[in-house]
Amino acid sequence: MDFKELLLGWYRLHGRSLPWRQSADPYRVWVSEVILQQTRVSQGVSYYLNFIDAFPSISALAKASPDDVMKVWQGLGYYTRARNLQAGAKQVMELHNGELPSTYKELLKIKGLGAYSAAAVASFAFNEAVPAIDGNVYRILARVFGIFTSVDSAAGKREFFELGKELIDEAEPAAFNQAIIDFGALVCTPRAAKCEECPLREFCYAYRNNIVYTLPVKGKRIVPRDRFFIYLMIKHKGYTYVNKRAGKDIWHSLYEFPLIETKTLVSPDELLQLDEWFDLFGGVDTTVLSISEPIKHQLSHLTLYARFVIVEVSSVSYHLKSCYRRIALGKLHELSVPRLIDLYLAAEPAEKYFRT
Repeated sequence: MDFKELLLGWYRLHGRSLPWRQSADPYRVWVSEVILQQTRVSQGVSYYLNFIDAFPSISALAKASPDDVMKVWQGLGYYTRARNLQAGAKQVMELHNGELPSTYKELLKIKGLGAYSAAAVASFAFNEAVPAIDGNVYRILARVFGIFTSVDSAAGKREFFELGKELIDEAEPAAFNQAIIDFGALVCTPRAAKCEECPLREFCYAYRNNIVYTLPVKGKRIVPRDRFFIYLMIKHKGYTYVNKRAGKDIWHSLYEFPLIETKTLVSPDELLQLDEWFDLFGGVDTTVLSISEPIKHQLSHLTLYARFVIVEVSSVSYHLKSCYRRIALGKLHELSVPRLIDLYLAAEPAEKYFRT
């Protein structure tokens, strides 16, 4: 038996039953693939179901408020995915009468659909024989066929895609792509690969040469840099103040409390002497109810150290009124916020001091 036959035979016995595989609706396939780009399947299932419930069609997503989209997405991270998904929905409504294009080539033109997700939609929804190459597939092909070209290089991407085109089952492209993705998730894993139960091990290059964990070859890992945040959770007569993040920084379009960013970790005493503190509060009487210990929050390229400072004020400064949005404490849960803030709001002492 060859690679294709062994893989599909394994999939018929062990393939995962996932909610988006119960339908060939291109929109549902698209949503699932965008969610799973940077998310484990175990976490992605509930988000997928909630997203489809909130936005059941391309039309519904295109018409939705961006804040509503971000709220449903909250906690998944990599929020650019949600913004691009909605932008793509609007593009489909404007240019394709609300119907996703049916070919890989045309799908690549839709906002947010990269090579992998376009191939996934093309094969799963339209049965086009195009390989969907994700991290699982890179790993399997590199190990089985002994490919040492870096998966991060343009040459590597071309080489793996061309090999995928040679291997894919023309009659069952959807099953083939789903099979190889599941195989990478369940058997040929990054660590603790289940080589002894692998049906491909007899002709797997990496297994035969005892270099399973050497492949695939990747470029240099980016070392996360440190940033230091101080969030001021201001309390005044049942209200607080927030701002929507903009620009090209992290968490674009999400809400946060007034932020002071410092170059190093500062102590509570140093915080009260910062110019930004005086700029924000002016001569207003302030009572600091709580200052958290630094909370470490890891992103792919950043390590954040955040303090949360709960401050009650006797009145509101002009700067705070003019630069931030006033919102009732009881309405905070309606805003889409970064997971860092969401987690803190659910914990002590926020529960003690920062509720109506």
